[in-house]
Amino acid sequence: MARFTKTTQLGVVFGGIAVIIVVGIVLAIVTRPASRVAAIGRIAITAGVDTCGAGWADSKGGALTFTVTNASLAGIEVYLQNAKSGLVYGEIEGLGSGASADFSVTLGNGSYRFVCLGDESPAATGATVTISDSTKRAALTPGILPVTQNDLFGPSKLYQAWISARLPALESAAETLATDVRAGGRTAAQQDWTDAHVQYEQLGAAYGAFGAADTAIDGDPAPGLTAATDPHLTGFRRIEAILWSGSPVTDAAAASQQLAADISALQSSFATARLNPADLGLRAHEIMENTIQDQLNGDSDAGSGTTLATVDANIAGTIAAIEPLRALLASRGYDLEKTDDWLARAATLVESFHQLDGRWTPITGLSTADRQKLNATLNQTVELLAPIAAICEVRRGADS
Repeated sequence: MARFTKTTQLGVVFGGIAVIIVVGIVLAIVTRPASRVAAIGRIAITAGVDTCGAGWADSKGGALTFTVTNASLAGIEVYLQNAKSGLVYGEIEGLGSGASADFSVTLGNGSYRFVCLGDESPAATGATVTISDSTKRAALTPGILPVTQNDLFGPSKLYQAWISARLPALESAAETLATDVRAGGRTAAQQDWTDAHVQYEQLGAAYGAFGAADTAIDGDPAPGLTAATDPHLTGFRRIEAILWSGSPVTDAAAASQQLAADISALQSSFATARLNPADLGLRAHEIMENTIQDQLNGDSDAGSGTTLATVDANIAGTIAAIEPLRALLASRGYDLEKTDDWLARAATLVESFHQLDGRWTPITGLSTADRQKLNATLNQTVELLAPIAAICEVRRGADS
């Protein structure tokens, strides 16, 4: 299962407008060619936990760049928000004391204000600035209606129920693997391994809730070691290294029995686990992002040549993670039609490498043209998934 790390930059597209999100520095910067920078109105403001947005009293519509300086002694988050609807047009996340950061927006008529949020202080709200002279109708920066923990609670529960419903089949697949390994049949054991591993990889958005169990079940070897040489490695990768080597199949008996026990324990513990609602939207993007980073280089393969089966499972896992978020995304104006189309394209392409005899083409066996098409398709899919992470990021409101 992909290990998730917080993305440093996400691309978001609403109605053809590109919004770049730089997590931890500036959220929601609309990028423009360098030749246009000089034409953008620049406004310096100060922000803090007591006062917010000082320096912006009036404004014309159009392209604006704000230079925001944190005048407080602690780090803060800063939103540019529609004062009536609450839509967020720009955000700076993690702005340190005394630090400054720029973000650019294109604003039409409306009422706007800055909101400053410290970790342990109530929100500070700036003065409302009204724009009424704007004639600009196109290419305005899109606003995102903030998502709360409560908004994500229902989708998270639906997704958790979906995971719970799939764990019995995963447990059964692991037990079948253990049985066939003990019997010593290599072909059957290899197919069992692939079937069980694919089922596990489809559960990608639950990674955080699995905790240490994920390492036991699908951990990677320690740095500098391989799945065959790491003495502490357990789970799928240990079994894979044995089954696709010249070693007797029964050498994997202890590891396969332990895998079945670990998955059984996971099923029991997950019944009382709680998914973090804030993770679901992030995972919907990160499953595929980490697939590109961790699978396409082939490093995770321990001999089976089933990397593309894992990629296919990750696509299915992404679709499953998106499903409970559909209503929420629609209410924020995000149309999933194009994203759905590219996920389907990606799945069709990857599954074209699933051979008639049931085996998968190893990723190292792809032609240059096929590899280029695979890379391009997955990268486009990840780009379209990025807005889901941005929209579903939990944001505090001005009244919090």
